[in-house]
Amino acid sequence: MTGSVLVAGAALGGLAFGLTTLLVLANRLLHVEEDPRIELVEDMLPHANCGACGFPGCRPFAEALVRGDAQPGGCTVSSEAERGHVATFLGVEVGAAEKRVARLACAGGSNVARRHAHYDGPVSCRAAAQVSGGGKGCFWGCLGHGDCADVCDFDAIHMDAHALPVVSEPACTACGDCVEVCPKDLFSLHPADHRLWVACRSLEEGDGLLEDCEVGCTACGRCAQDAPGLVAIRDGLAVVDYGRNHATDLPIQRCPTGAILWLEPEGPRKGGAAAKVIRKEALRDAPT
Repeated sequence: MTGSVLVAGAALGGLAFGLTTLLVLANRLLHVEEDPRIELVEDMLPHANCGACGFPGCRPFAEALVRGDAQPGGCTVSSEAERGHVATFLGVEVGAAEKRVARLACAGGSNVARRHAHYDGPVSCRAAAQVSGGGKGCFWGCLGHGDCADVCDFDAIHMDAHALPVVSEPACTACGDCVEVCPKDLFSLHPADHRLWVACRSLEEGDGLLEDCEVGCTACGRCAQDAPGLVAIRDGLAVVDYGRNHATDLPIQRCPTGAILWLEPEGPRKGGAAAKVIRKEALRDAPT
């Protein structure tokens, strides 16, 4: 019995030694020395790990820069001077990244959009959305509890006086955190030159929706008539084809509610036919 144990132990020991030897040899044969520039380039990056550059973090972006698979201009968080420093160190062109920003497809703040029920619970859009959609009259509308502002690490989103998120274009890095956190899927990332914008996601057609939101898209079709091909009405909502020349504010001019508008860096601009919003206080809740 003792002899069998000794033989088994010796066999296991020999197997372990053999595997260890193979691992050591494999490590020596397959080991690839890492380019020391990666560490240095990573130190030059902002360590935001926001993913706006198209890579999962600053480390993978640094590796891509050293390989020549990316340009320093792809980091929208770094300053122009910092991007230039990386380019000089690597001896490459800075490159230009297309500026992208988060866009909100809703303009229904508390002064223009009604609630059908009062939500009493954790101050969170995600929590409220679990209770009959959040209580807002427009099922598709922003719930206004600020989850998007809370998750933004760059202070690019703040809640206005009517509980509606406002995105600061200069501060936005297009990291996508607001896109992920919004339970109503109201945020999306777009090139900053997408100035023509439909600030609504409601699929309800007709003037009836105005009882719940005064600035919603009623699918009246005026924008599509004025810019055929560029704007179309689909599923009760105006849709912009950004594959066409969209550098025109013509589609906003006759919109009666201002649901389709022109976004300037300093704020949105409505067409001349849009009803003026002068109410400062919140709309009364719809009767139950």
